[in-house]
Amino acid sequence: MILFRSFLILGAAVAVSACQPVVPDSGGGVVNPGRGVGFDNPNTLAAREARDAQLASAAVPAAPAVGTQSLPPASGTPSAAATRPAPATATAQGRTTPRAVSNPASLDAELAQIAAQNDAAAARGNSGQAVLNASPSNAAPVILNNPGISDENSFDAVASRESIESDAARLEANRQQYQVVQPTALPSRASSAQPNVVQYALQTRHPKGTRVHRRFSVGSAAKFQRNCAEYSSADEAQIDFLARGGPERDRRGIDPDGDGYACGWDPAPFRRAAGN
Repeated sequence: MILFRSFLILGAAVAVSACQPVVPDSGGGVVNPGRGVGFDNPNTLAAREARDAQLASAAVPAAPAVGTQSLPPASGTPSAAATRPAPATATAQGRTTPRAVSNPASLDAELAQIAAQNDAAAARGNSGQAVLNASPSNAAPVILNNPGISDENSFDAVASRESIESDAARLEANRQQYQVVQPTALPSRASSAQPNVVQYALQTRHPKGTRVHRRFSVGSAAKFQRNCAEYSSADEAQIDFLARGGPERDRRGIDPDGDGYACGWDPAPFRRAAGN
């Protein structure tokens, strides 16, 4: 029984070992066996090593030179020359470099002179008005009693002079000034000697282009174009047409088709507006 169990355990161990995957050779087919397998193919690995070698042999540019400047001792208060920036001087190439300051008083005088020159130039370009340099010590100008500026949107300004009672009194004063206008009858339209095209449009029934009156066609096209060009609108042409005896008579030839409508005037919009 013990011998049978031993053979059974040995057979199971052999079966388990047969199922394990074969570990590939880390040095087989790889340029650098020490890097392992499964990450790079030989071509990629060779290109990366060549790039690393090129970078290792490249020359590194030197760092730019840094100017030296003496500093005050750590103990005590720094001198005025160390805390004040040195003015820049122009070089031959157009660039500016710091200039050493040996006399702070002369630097202050030079800066004051430059500021005065700038102020004078600005005053000349500002109608001679003095220049107000920006500074925390320069308070904003105060405008008093300016009727062009309203402070109604400022709560502090309104609250200092108004109250609920004063607002109520002001509203009541405004109500006392109200005027109620009673409706009246519409004024009658003044009579006019010229024809009424609206009335004419509602009196007629035939559409535009329907011949109703006889017309002579000799030279009618040229006469129509020439005379209709004198009117600013078709309504004006229709009024003049009716005033000259139309629609029965067409003295100016502006109704060549005989429909009673001059220069293309159309009564349809007036009929639609009246609901006819």
